[in-house]
Amino acid sequence: MPIRSKLPAFPCAGTQTSHAPTRRDFIYGLGSSLGSVALTALLAEEASAEMGVSTGPHHPARAKQVIFLMMEGGPSHIDTFDPKPTLDRRHLERFTRKGAEKSAMESGSRYYVKSPFRFRRVGQSGADMAENWESLATVADELCFYRGCQVDSVNHPTALYQFNCGNRFGGDPALGSWINYGLGRINQNLPGFIVLPELSYPQGGAANWSNGFLPARYQGTPLRPTGPPILDLTPPTGVTSEHQRRNLDLLASLNQRHAKNHPQEESLRARMEAYELAFRMQTEVPAALDLSTLVVWCGEFGRTPDNGVRQGTAYGRDHNPKAMTIWLAGGGCRAGETIGATDELGAEAVEEVHHIRDLHVTLLHLLGLDDSRLTYYHAGRFKQLSQFGGTLINGLIG
Repeated sequence: MPIRSKLPAFPCAGTQTSHAPTRRDFIYGLGSSLGSVALTALLAEEASAEMGVSTGPHHPARAKQVIFLMMEGGPSHIDTFDPKPTLDRRHLERFTRKGAEKSAMESGSRYYVKSPFRFRRVGQSGADMAENWESLATVADELCFYRGCQVDSVNHPTALYQFNCGNRFGGDPALGSWINYGLGRINQNLPGFIVLPELSYPQGGAANWSNGFLPARYQGTPLRPTGPPILDLTPPTGVTSEHQRRNLDLLASLNQRHAKNHPQEESLRARMEAYELAFRMQTEVPAALDLSTLVVWCGEFGRTPDNGVRQGTAYGRDHNPKAMTIWLAGGGCRAGETIGATDELGAEAVEEVHHIRDLHVTLLHLLGLDDSRLTYYHAGRFKQLSQFGGTLINGLIG
């Protein structure tokens, strides 16, 4: 009497097949065809990424680490590092802006607003800086001010996503995740991508430091702004590291058994690695040293030189994706220079104008990574931070 499988046959594959063939099975079934060779290469790349193997660097790096200071809320370039004397003369002057391409925020009856801050030139470089920046003025000659960057969104969450992840709609890997994927971690006992929220998470939340479609190990690790930076970093009283090691070994054996039966669950592998990383961090975090870094200061967009008339006059500014000031320090960028310029009102960048994708490409370049080569296969195509490529901002590179 023939023995029948208890598994139901997959009807579209014939009666001899007891399970649905996966896309991977199908392509492997092509034998020595080009599709099989291509798939093998892709799987090797994916396996390397999941094992934490870096894809770079692609050329000698000028920077090894980055501190990315995101000033959520859109700081006004006009009131910080880009003075506009024309606004002093036109303060409260009324005008009307209209047009099919103008948003409700920037249209209608408006008036110009001068800066409430006095400016002065600081350092031997003569950098423009509002007088309330007292400490920063002492290192002005180490900074590179960039006035040519532009973004696409006037809304905080989508602008933050674009600045942090290269995509206005979220879901893509963050800049730090791409760097982690490209270079790996310097210290295997510490996260390679750390997030330091000042008080609360920014608009858009944790998607601003998400791993997106990259393996979960590349997501950012947020540290708490008050109290212990990482909860439960110190073992409970009476629990030794040897005791913890035995507990983790037992948990690992159970998880590995489960993972063997569910190989597609990448999140389980990431969780197992997180347990191990947390154990190693208990000894490494207190001994972490200062970092030699590239520092980047920015907001998700700049501010307009004018404001709308809304139930009276208030000295505020609207969102401006066409003009902003970013400053950089160290890591191979120029020092003591101002690159680019905005028009006389500060409404739009007019010199060294570049989209945010070009800034991303430039930051990767300083870290030894080539955006066009730092790719990951997802949803049928190779994806990259810049979405579809960008150009270096050579004026920023020392």
